Parts: sequence; C-alpha cells; structure tokens
Amino acid sequence: MKFFVGFLMVIGFASFAKAQVPEFDKLEMLYAQNHYKMVYRKANRLLDIPDYDWSQIPKFYKALSLFQLSQNEHWLINHPKALDDASDLFREIKKSSDGRKIFNAHMYEISFLKHDLIAWAEDLKRRNQKDEFEHLQKAMAGLFDEIPDLEYPTSNSNEFANTNKGAELDMYAKERVAIVEYAKKYIGTPYVWAGNEPTGFDCSGFTSYVMKNFKKELPRRAVDQYNSSRQLKEKNVMMGDLVFFDNGSGISHVGMIISEKGKPLVMIHASSSKGVVITEIEKSDYWLKRLYGFGTYVY
Repeated sequence: MKFFVGFLMVIGFASFAKAQVPEFDKLEMLYAQNHYKMVYRKANRLLDIPDYDWSQIPKFYKALSLFQLSQNEHWLINHPKALDDASDLFREIKKSSDGRKIFNAHMYEISFLKHDLIAWAEDLKRRNQKDEFEHLQKAMAGLFDEIPDLEYPTSNSNEFANTNKGAELDMYAKERVAIVEYAKKYIGTPYVWAGNEPTGFDCSGFTSYVMKNFKKELPRRAVDQYNSSRQLKEKNVMMGDLVFFDNGSGISHVGMIISEKGKPLVMIHASSSKGVVITEIEKSDYWLKRLYGFGTYVY
C-alpha cells in the first residue's frame, strides 16, 4: 500500500512538473513587458516556496531581471552585488541538469539580454567608466559564448511608422518573442471546435487566447481577426503576426507566424487534424494555395 501511495505521489509530481504553471507564465509575460522589478520580486517569492523547488524557472527569471536592473545606476547603488548575483545564478542554471532545456526554450530572451548587456558595455566604455566596464566584462565572461546574436526587427512599414527610437523597437521585438514563446507552450493541445482554452482550441480560439495574455483583445472569428488587424504585405511580416487562409468561400483559418522577418514562412496554428502544431507554409501545397493575407496586432 505504501508503495502504491508513493507511486501515485511520483506520478502526480511528474504531471505537475510538466503542466502549465500560471506563476511561471506570469514571470515570462512581465519580463517581456519590461517590468523587471516585479519579475525580481515575484521570482524571489517563488524561490521561497518549497512547492516550486522542482523548477529552475524562478531562478532563471531572477537572474534575467537582475541583469536588466543592474543597468539602472540608482538600483545598482542600492544593490551593489546585483550584477555578480545575476552572473552567479546564470552560471548555476547553465550547469544544472535542466540548464540546456531551459536555455533552448528561452533562447530569444537570452539573445536579447546578450544584446542589451553588450550595448551597456559599449556605453560604459564610451563614457570612460573603466571600473564599471571591467566589472561587467568579468560578470559576462563565458556566459553567452553559445548564445546566437539575433537582429532586432527593423521595418519601413506602417507598424513602425510612428517611431524611430531604438528603445521602442526593442520593446516590440521582446513582445513578439514573448508572444511566440508563449504560443509554443501549447503545441500538442488537441483541436476542439469553438475551443478557446488550453483543454482544446480551434484556429481563431488559439490566436485570441494567446494574444489575450498580452492584453490584446481579438474578435472570435478568423475573418473578423483579419478585418480588425493592421494588414501587412508579406515582405513586412514578422514573428507574432497573423496569417490568414481562404478555402474558396472566404477566410476560414488563421495561424501565427513564428519565423523571423525575411525567412521562409513558418506558423503555429490549431490544425483540425493534429491540434496545435508548427507548419512550414511554403513546403505545404495545401496551405500555400490557400494563403490569403497577413495582419498584426503588435504595434
């Protein structure tokens, strides 16, 4: 009997570990929205709760938020060890058994962090702040050796027509990455007609559910999502934008682009036959022949 109870506890724990954890999703969303102080506080609280000891995610977001907060001179004065603490946590996660899995799942966030820290180092060097520059170089040493550089989205299209500020482009880029990473969490979710929650999605239910988590309210039907979006030309499409399809009687399907601008189109969508999957549009005659247009809600 004891063995049976223990077995159930193991199974229950494994199921919990693999399930979506709202607290972790909240950390990811807040980080994407640049609420670094909130991420830091919430991550610290989760680290104090034994129920979350099975995951490195709170520690991961604490490290990321500390790196970002360290770039604030006032924060660094009050938290002089923040940069070293962030570096130590990051290295600890890299060495953990789940380190590679976490890094692969959050590669875009880490790449953007790398970009931010390099820009900070260049600024310190430009301002001749030698001690601060050397401190940052020491903290970063070896941390990002295997992390690829990612270009920030740039565009002359309407979605960025009202801004030429790098900080604002960074905000949009991070939001797009966060949207795509959040959408990927639901790969394998079954297709359910009129479904709009993690137990089952239809195509427009999936896109509206994902976008709602980023405070973007979409209409329920695919055709209405297209009509209310800011329509785009294919050359301007970026990750996080929506792609629409016409089966001959009007728009009947919607997916989300997860490929980088200028690369072959790849989408994540709720397929009626396979549930939430990733599809290379240009390698599928079925979808390519039905491609109707593109729209965005990220601007």
